[in-house]
Amino acid sequence: MDSIVKTDFDFSGLTGKYTGKVRDVYFIKDKYMVMVATDRISAFDVVLPRGIPYKGQVLNQIASKFLDSTQDIVRNWKIACPDPMVTVGYKCQPLPVEMIVRGYLTGSSWRSYKAGARQICGVDIPDGMREHQKFDHPIVTPTTKAEIGGHDQDISKEEIIAKGLIPADIYEKVEQAALKLFERGTEIARQKGLILVDTKYEFGLLDGDICLMDEIHTPDSSRYFYLDGYQERFDRGENQRQLSKEFVREWLMDNGFQGQKGQKVPEMTDQIVSGISDRYIELYEAVTGERFSKRPYGENIFESMEENIKNMLARLL
Repeated sequence: MDSIVKTDFDFSGLTGKYTGKVRDVYFIKDKYMVMVATDRISAFDVVLPRGIPYKGQVLNQIASKFLDSTQDIVRNWKIACPDPMVTVGYKCQPLPVEMIVRGYLTGSSWRSYKAGARQICGVDIPDGMREHQKFDHPIVTPTTKAEIGGHDQDISKEEIIAKGLIPADIYEKVEQAALKLFERGTEIARQKGLILVDTKYEFGLLDGDICLMDEIHTPDSSRYFYLDGYQERFDRGENQRQLSKEFVREWLMDNGFQGQKGQKVPEMTDQIVSGISDRYIELYEAVTGERFSKRPYGENIFESMEENIKNMLARLL
């Protein structure tokens, strides 16, 4: 075994299970959540056929560190990480909108801008901007959460409130929390020689309070540039050195796959899988400034994981 792509645990008090693109989520007594970050990897809304060793551990541990370092800004769902690939936390009532914060004109926002758009999610974008250019101030460009297999859709603050998706007073608090989280993430990234370019946050309600959910500032939910050389590359009109999952998408596109009907995922050889794993570990070490310690895969890994989770739940229930 060199990766974990599926879990099938049975916990006391289990009231449901949700299998996402990369996470297995267990609901305990409709109060707690056990989120297992598997080694599954997705791109273009497709789960790829092979898992990536250590990817789940990388994402779970990065998210855990950022949840801990931002809890003074807004409450979050995490209670503890009893296992390198697992977070146990509170089950929140999710808000139906994801908050995307952008510090730079890049990715999908640049593609829309290049096609002539001068407004993204109700936010005006000035003429004359260039790819990878920094905004005067970070902007919030929300999206509606897609159903399974669907695509998120851009939406403006005004539409969110008018449609009753989120009450105006709650939305204002969520938007301010997202901007403060982005500011904190930007500060931490700069200390590591990185630029936090854009990211997404998911929020919910817990006992009536706003609560940050899911992952935060991971390479799957965020885009980073290397700070060193950013300005020189921008001045020359060159691509930026990125730390994100974008390299996986680029490999797929180079091999004729963008998730379209009739397209086939290119062969994921051992070399390709190992290379992606190495990049995720590089991401971890760059973002955290710490050396990555590989949790060994072995015959008893599921037993070990299950025991760690059950011991944690026994303290909660």
